[in-house]
Amino acid sequence: MANVFKGRSLNVIEDFSINERRYLFKKVMELKNAVVSGDEQTMAKFRIDDPDFGMYEVFLEDSTRTKESFRNAAKFHHAKVSELLCSSSSINKGESFADTFNMLSGYSNRIFIVRSKVEGLTKWLSEECGEYAVRNGLPYKPAFINAGDGKHEHPTQELLDEFTFLEDQNMDFSHIHLALVGDLYHGRTVHSKADGLKVFDKVKVDLIAPEELMMPENYIEIMRENGFEVRIFSSIADYLASNDTAKMWYFTRPQLERMGERILQKQDMLRDAITFKEQFLPYLQSGTKFYHPLPRHKEHPTIPTFLDKTELNGWERQAINGMYVRMVLLGLIAGKVGSDYEGCEEDAKDYRSEEYIISVDLSDNEAKSKKNYSEGVRPLENGIVIDHICKGDSPSEIRSHMRLISSVLNLDESKGGEWVSRGSDGQYKGIIFRPGNYELSRKDLKRLAAVAPHCTLNIIKNSKVESKFRTHMPPRIYNFSDLSCKNEACISNPCNGEGVPAVFFRTQDDKYRCAYCGKVHSFKEIWNKRS
Repeated sequence: MANVFKGRSLNVIEDFSINERRYLFKKVMELKNAVVSGDEQTMAKFRIDDPDFGMYEVFLEDSTRTKESFRNAAKFHHAKVSELLCSSSSINKGESFADTFNMLSGYSNRIFIVRSKVEGLTKWLSEECGEYAVRNGLPYKPAFINAGDGKHEHPTQELLDEFTFLEDQNMDFSHIHLALVGDLYHGRTVHSKADGLKVFDKVKVDLIAPEELMMPENYIEIMRENGFEVRIFSSIADYLASNDTAKMWYFTRPQLERMGERILQKQDMLRDAITFKEQFLPYLQSGTKFYHPLPRHKEHPTIPTFLDKTELNGWERQAINGMYVRMVLLGLIAGKVGSDYEGCEEDAKDYRSEEYIISVDLSDNEAKSKKNYSEGVRPLENGIVIDHICKGDSPSEIRSHMRLISSVLNLDESKGGEWVSRGSDGQYKGIIFRPGNYELSRKDLKRLAAVAPHCTLNIIKNSKVESKFRTHMPPRIYNFSDLSCKNEACISNPCNGEGVPAVFFRTQDDKYRCAYCGKVHSFKEIWNKRS
């Protein structure tokens, strides 16, 4: 049976399915027990044990625990471990990420462990370097592990967190009740939990942070879409007053230095809301454990050091578990572990076959009803009419978006016009008309659906509606040069100069999520407006 893990990349936590992660955790427990007991025979089953198997650590952002735990995990495998010294690399001389990693891929390096401030970097590299490997006949496709990318995700931290939670509830996947405390706005470790905690059948999450540090709304929405019960509290004191607290508390370090002078002026109040105090101890449930991805701030730790020698301390074992989890992860990607995996993958909806440009049957009663479109006072003999644009928006919003539609569809230099009308239901809608002979390709219709979903396109020939289409939001948008993720930290944003084409996937609430950084946009926001 083929090893489903071999050569895989881990860019976001969802790159490994729920069943695959559950398998990984069972293997981590097996390896940890073997290491603790000195069982060399079992450890040998996990080792790559190939000095020519190349792994590369590339940390473009400072790290201690993640970097060193990966380094020690790699040494366990008796494999070749290299490090790119970024301070002297060609990346600092203007070379693209793709060129740098393509070059390293050609030197027998199979796995790259990358940390960066650039969000979505490893996803892009896994695609680009995979194509490089095919072009150059390499006998392998390099795999990438995201060791943290900006404010986006930290999937290996999520794996070790989940394993530690499971360890503390006897590998029970049926439920979890978790309190997330601290800087939930910047913390990529808590952002990864929006999808990561799906490994548990039933999830209850309590978010504890003042408004300035609260989890971004898009991650809260993902949690709710995933069926999590989500509660929000402004401080630890408010949370304890609820009399319904979790036994697992996950703290993060406040990164107030990222938030400007206005926040720094309130830093004492913000820190106070998320710092555990001795007087809170009597209000905790018996058996409560605290966790922290570390490091703690030496002057303002959210978990004060007086708790280090108490039974609340789960964060030290959590940090140690990072090495075991990464040992197994490297073994899986190398193909040494995983041949006995027999899990059934979760059913996933295949959006690729979903039709979003609907051709209207002109023989139906609705299409038969005569409707004249005019160019001013003269009936439109030939041309196109785009109707029902942004229905329900304000007139000013509709006019602004019609200007964008005209630009995106290359209609700016054509005759015609736009107007806003009001229907019998009281809602405004926009209409664009252009006289002339138009032959719209499938790509043109895709662009229309992407920039004006839920509109109606009428193609008029000889004063009759020859064909009519209704558009829905495409499940994914790509291959358009004028698309752009507006997150400047994203690898696909033009400001990063990497030439990465933007790709978006539709969300459950009809918005678009960047395939690289996860930022959510409306369909109006993803286009580059032309000057």
